[in-house]
Amino acid sequence: MIDWDDVRYFLAAARGGSLRAAAKRLGVNHATVLRRIAQLEERLGAQMFEKLPSGYRLTAAGEEVLQLAEQMEASSHQLETRVFGRDQSVRGLLRVTLAPTLATHLLMPDFADFARLHPDIEMEIVSSGELANLTNREADVAIRVVYDRKTLPLNLHGLKGSDIFGGIYMSRDLLAAWRAGAPDP
Repeated sequence: MIDWDDVRYFLAAARGGSLRAAAKRLGVNHATVLRRIAQLEERLGAQMFEKLPSGYRLTAAGEEVLQLAEQMEASSHQLETRVFGRDQSVRGLLRVTLAPTLATHLLMPDFADFARLHPDIEMEIVSSGELANLTNREADVAIRVVYDRKTLPLNLHGLKGSDIFGGIYMSRDLLAAWRAGAPDP
């Protein structure tokens, strides 16, 4: 059987493009990464990377293994999120990421109410427009504005919130100047 830890080291090297980047991401030294990748290559009987002066590049076998390794990783995370904590009380860290306007104007009172109701849950709120990878546990909950639900990845579940409307306002003089060819205000 393939050791999942070897696969994790392979994934880190594939994503980082070098042993150094993988070692940094995993908090180990580069020799450990090299050894774990060698174990995986020996087990599979195939070379995963071409070693170039600029870093590591996946071979054809490595590309194939990468797809399967990412599926393994997703399954591992699913196992954790579905089963972990079922027999425990509700406590610990809850990482929530959301767009700055949602955080500052709409949801902070709700987060405060939640904190009062669940004092054993420590909330970490990341106010950012950057996407967070929920599969890699970069956040536990992501609140985003989505214009087409069909674009959501299959592993994410979305709930429809209220409709939000917006508008752009400017003075008539500025609008006339813009229409006349002035730089975009």
